[in-house]
Amino acid sequence: MNLTFLAELGLGKQNSGAFDGTWRKTKGGTLTVRSPIDGHTVGTVQMADAKDYAAVSKAAHAAFLRWRELPAPQRGEYVRRIGNAFRDHKTALGQLVTLEAGKIVQEGLGEVQECIDIADFAVGLSRQLYGLTIASERPNHHMRETWQPLGTVGIVTAFNFPVAVWAWNAMLSLVCGDANLWKPSLKTPLCAIAMTKIAAKVLGKEWAPLVGLCIGPDLTVGSALLDDPKVPLVSATGSTRMGRIVGPRVAQRFGRTLLELGGNNAIAVMDDADLDLAVRATVFGAVGTAGQRCTSTRRLLVHEQVVDTLQRRLAKAYAQCKIGNPMEQGTLVGPLIDEAAAKAFEHAVAQALQQGGKVVCGGRRAKVTRTLKGGAYVEPTIVRCPGMLPIVKEETFAPILYIVPVKSLEQAIACNNDVPQGLSSAIFTRDVRAAERFLSATGSDCGIANVNIGTSGAEIGGAFGGEKETGGGRESGSDAWKVYMRRQTSTVNWGHSLPLAQGIKFGGN
Repeated sequence: MNLTFLAELGLGKQNSGAFDGTWRKTKGGTLTVRSPIDGHTVGTVQMADAKDYAAVSKAAHAAFLRWRELPAPQRGEYVRRIGNAFRDHKTALGQLVTLEAGKIVQEGLGEVQECIDIADFAVGLSRQLYGLTIASERPNHHMRETWQPLGTVGIVTAFNFPVAVWAWNAMLSLVCGDANLWKPSLKTPLCAIAMTKIAAKVLGKEWAPLVGLCIGPDLTVGSALLDDPKVPLVSATGSTRMGRIVGPRVAQRFGRTLLELGGNNAIAVMDDADLDLAVRATVFGAVGTAGQRCTSTRRLLVHEQVVDTLQRRLAKAYAQCKIGNPMEQGTLVGPLIDEAAAKAFEHAVAQALQQGGKVVCGGRRAKVTRTLKGGAYVEPTIVRCPGMLPIVKEETFAPILYIVPVKSLEQAIACNNDVPQGLSSAIFTRDVRAAERFLSATGSDCGIANVNIGTSGAEIGGAFGGEKETGGGRESGSDAWKVYMRRQTSTVNWGHSLPLAQGIKFGGN
């Protein structure tokens, strides 16, 4: 495997696991970084410990105190230059995402493009941090609502989007006047180091501590982040299990959380649907990133009149999906992140069979070349289910698609909502009434609801996130920037008397 791009990104064999404006000589254990492509070691990282975390947090807070005084458009200028630096290194960064996360090349490049896009969005946002003017009931008074910088934002990211989710948070919070402290997945630390190096170089010595980085175990670095009073917001992406730990712990110190957790996303296909569109959307949603997106399509709720036809077409399309080295052009399915993920895949398939499901295609480990034997490759799998089996309600981070026949739109909506998670959903139909019903208050209960496109591949212009066990957080576009700021309501008296609100008379007033 040609790894020359590592040199372009400044990634040597040994890397420091903490950045506080300079790369610290960390004292944590050594982390061996292995590629899911073939299991080979591609680097080592000297991880941070609790003392390293404290130094990074201190430096980030000190930088925040000065950064917040800089006008927002000037902060936006720094972010513009960071986005351009991502453009300059897009190919190398995309290859690094493929190397560490196992995504195919096109998806790796697409993730880096998200970083570029959110930087562009943030630049425009830096001149649009709008507040409100509010009519006062008192004469010679005016009220206004403004948004002020919040502080240091803790960012916890997962392996499946090792650069984009950090950028969603970091680019917006930087223009909002905040500092950042990043704890990345231990499965993709090189991506975090590369992104931090690029951003820090643009920010220069004065502002580099704004992109703090701390790579270390949950019990040391993770605990320190959750308990840090200098971190008013923790944005955490990961499993629902992780969210159950993060949410209460941060709330205990009255901190805020932005949680992006599990997804169990469904596409409803009605009897009038364009099946050509439905097939393409389903294959990308269920097979893309080897089923390891939080927005991956996991359930297909198909009207009984077209379910057999759609199933045959999907099985044919699945047979054409090339499994193999994600670095090679033409590959559509790369590896799962590790052996544990492959075992979870096998367990889910076995459970589906025990509960009454039938494997239509896949369901096994994939046959790959000898050079890829160290990777965890599985076959994209379709399981036909007689209904909403218990396993169908669980999220398995693997390319398993459950097909459930439905008799009506109402049943499709009920099945869509009959899971603990509430991230993404979609319906394929030509009926405007059915589409609008799906998007209504009594339709999909997910944070994302689409018509005639799939569940995966959200654009940065809209707020991203979901409900129920997905956590309720919103990132990226729309007004998601408000979570990175504090709201302030002000009343100004420009007159010579002191009238009280609600007409209260107190003493001589």
